[in-house]
Amino acid sequence: MIPLTRLAVSACLGLATSQLALFAAADMAPETTPGATIFTKDDFNQYAPRTALEMVSRIPGFSIQGDDDGSRGFGQASGNVLINGQRVSGKSNGATESLDRISASSIVRIELVDGASFEIPGLSGQVVNVVTNGDGAVSGTWRWRARFRDNLPPFYNGLNLTLSGGKGDISWSFEAKSDPERGASNGPEYVTDGAGALIQQREEDFTHAAEYVSVSGSVGWAPASGVVGNLNAKTTLYQPDNKETAKLFPVDGPEGRRLYQGAEDEVFVELGGDYEFALGPGRLKAIGLLRREDSPIVDRVFQSNLDGSDQFGSVFERDIEEGEYILRTEYSLGLDSGADWQVALEGAFNYLDQQSSLARSEGGGPLEPQTLPNANSRVEEQRGEVSVTHGRRLSPTVTAQVSLGAEISELSQSGDASNVRTFTRPKGFASLSWQVDPSLKLVTRLEREVGQLDFFDFVSSVNLSAGNGENGNPDIVPEQSWRLSAQAEKNYGGWGAATLEVFYSDIEDIVDRIPIGTGDGPGNLDSAWRLGAEWDATVKFDKIGFAGAELSFEGEYYESDVTDPLTGEVRPINDSSKYWMLAEMRQDIPRTDWAWGIGFERYERNPYYRLSETGQEGARPGFGFAYIEHKDIWGMTGQATFGNIANQNDMFRRQLYDTNRLGNVVRVEDRSRDFGPIFTIQLEGTF
Repeated sequence: MIPLTRLAVSACLGLATSQLALFAAADMAPETTPGATIFTKDDFNQYAPRTALEMVSRIPGFSIQGDDDGSRGFGQASGNVLINGQRVSGKSNGATESLDRISASSIVRIELVDGASFEIPGLSGQVVNVVTNGDGAVSGTWRWRARFRDNLPPFYNGLNLTLSGGKGDISWSFEAKSDPERGASNGPEYVTDGAGALIQQREEDFTHAAEYVSVSGSVGWAPASGVVGNLNAKTTLYQPDNKETAKLFPVDGPEGRRLYQGAEDEVFVELGGDYEFALGPGRLKAIGLLRREDSPIVDRVFQSNLDGSDQFGSVFERDIEEGEYILRTEYSLGLDSGADWQVALEGAFNYLDQQSSLARSEGGGPLEPQTLPNANSRVEEQRGEVSVTHGRRLSPTVTAQVSLGAEISELSQSGDASNVRTFTRPKGFASLSWQVDPSLKLVTRLEREVGQLDFFDFVSSVNLSAGNGENGNPDIVPEQSWRLSAQAEKNYGGWGAATLEVFYSDIEDIVDRIPIGTGDGPGNLDSAWRLGAEWDATVKFDKIGFAGAELSFEGEYYESDVTDPLTGEVRPINDSSKYWMLAEMRQDIPRTDWAWGIGFERYERNPYYRLSETGQEGARPGFGFAYIEHKDIWGMTGQATFGNIANQNDMFRRQLYDTNRLGNVVRVEDRSRDFGPIFTIQLEGTF
C-alpha cells in the first residue's frame, strides 16, 4: 500500500484505455451528441491546459470516476469518461491516466452529457465524452517535478513523457513515468496505563521514500471497415522503504532505542487487448487481460535498552505472487427505436500465492524461526458471469436501463489451509434518468452488487511496526449488497454547476473483524448498512466582479452500522471512512499569464476494532496548500506549491485491553506527529 496518496497504476486494456486508437477512431467520431453541453479549447484558455486531463478537471461540478482497479472483473461500465464515444474500460488503467496521455491540441470538443445517450449498457448519469481530431500527427507532453521537505533529501526525478501519433489505420502511444514519493513525520508518543498514569514517553521519527517508474506502449488498429483492435503492455517497478526510529524514556527503567524498517520490491506487468467487429445486426467485442505481480517484502524491528539489556528483534519476510486472467465477450445491438441490448459473458481466474517466515531473537541471541499458522498458502478463484442488459428511451426526457445477471465462482485454498467452495450470486441493476429541464437532471439507480474479495484476508500476516498481526480466514465469502442511489446534476450557467449523490447500501456477509482462535482477523458478519453523500460543486465569481476566480469543493460523508461480534454493540464498519473534503480557490488573473490558488483538505476515519485493541487515526487541523503559476515561461507552464501551510499533525491513538475488549483498558498509546512544510516545483510543456 502507498500511504496518504490516491494513486492508480495505469495500464492499458480495452477500447480507448489510452491514446492508442484515439486518433484513428476519431475519423469515425459521431456528430455532437444530442442534449450535450459542449466545451471547446477556448473555454479552458484561462487555465492554459496541456492535456485533456487538465481540461476535464476544470469542468464545473464534474468529478472523474474511473473503473476501479479492485473491481470484480470488468462487468458493466462504471466510469464516467468516454473517448470518442467509447468507454474507458480496463483494470489498472483509469480515466485519469488515459486523459493525461492526450495532448490538449488534439481535442476537438468535450461533451458533458447523460450517459444514457450512448448505447453502452450500464452507463448512466453525468458523463464526459472527449472527442479528438484524429489527424495522426505526432504530439507529446512532458512534465518535470521536484520536491523539498523536512527530514528527507529532495527528489528531482519526477518525470512524465508521453508521445502519440499514427498513420493511416494505425495509431500508437508511449508513456514513460517516474513518480517518486517522499514522506516524513516526527513527534512524541505517550504511553499510559488504564488509569492515565504515564508509563513511557517516546520520541519518534518516521520516513517513507519510494521510487516508482513505469513504461507503457500501445498500438491500435481502426480500418475503414469498422473493425477496431488494440494491443497494450505496461510494466512498473515500485520500491518503497519505510523507517521509524524511536527513543524510549520509561518512567521506571533505563532509556532504550527501537528501530523499524520495511522494504518492498514490487514488479508489475499487464498485457491486454481487445477486438471489435460487426456481426449480424450488432457488434461483437472480445477483451482479454493478463496481470502479474511479484512483491518480496521484508520487515524488521529491533529494540534494546542503552545498557544492552532487554534486547529483542523480529524479522517477517513475505514473497507474494498475484495474478489475474480475464476473457470477456460482449454482443451489443442498437435498434432504430432508441433501445439497445447487450449480452455479455465473462470468465476470470485470480490467484494469490504467499510464502512467509517469521523469526525472533531474545537477549541478543540469534534469530529463531517461529511458527505462523496459515501464512504459506495459495488462494484461487475461478469465476464465470453472464448478463443481459436493456436500455430504452421512455420519453424525450426519460431513459431507463435494466440489467439481469448471475455469477458462479469456485474459491479454493491450498498450503497451510485447504478448502474448496462454490457460490452462485445474482447481479443486476435498474436505473432511470430524467432531464427535468435543460439545467437539471435526476438519476436514480438500484443495484445488486457482489463485492471483490481481498485474498490477503485468507492468509495470516504480522505487523511488526504495530506489534500485532492477523489470522488468515479460509472461510470468507464475498459480501453482497443492495445499493439505492439518487443523483442530481444542476447547471447554474455563469455561476457554475454542482452534482450531489446520496445512497443507501444494505450489506450481507460484510467482511469485518472477527475473533479467530486465540486471535482475530477478517471474517463475515451477517449484515450491515451504509449511507452517504458525495458532492462536487464549482462557483464562479465573474458575475460579482472577481474576474477569473472560482471556488471548487468536493466532499464525501458516510454513516454505517454493524453489530460487533465480540461485544454485541452497534458500531461503525471497521476502519471505514467518515468524511473527506477538498476545497480550492483559484484565480487566473485577467490579461496576464499568472494564476494563484489556495486549498484545504481534511479527512476522518472511524476507529478500527481488533480482539484486544481499538485505534483511530486523524489529521488536524488539515492539509492546506497555496500555489502560484505562470503559463508562459518560454512556452512552458511553471508552478510553485507550498504544502502544509496549516501545519497539519498526523495523530494516532490506540487502546489495549486485558485479554480482549470485554476487559479493562491496560495501556493507551497516544501520538501526534508533525510532518512539516513541503515545497514543490513543476514545469510542463508540449511538443
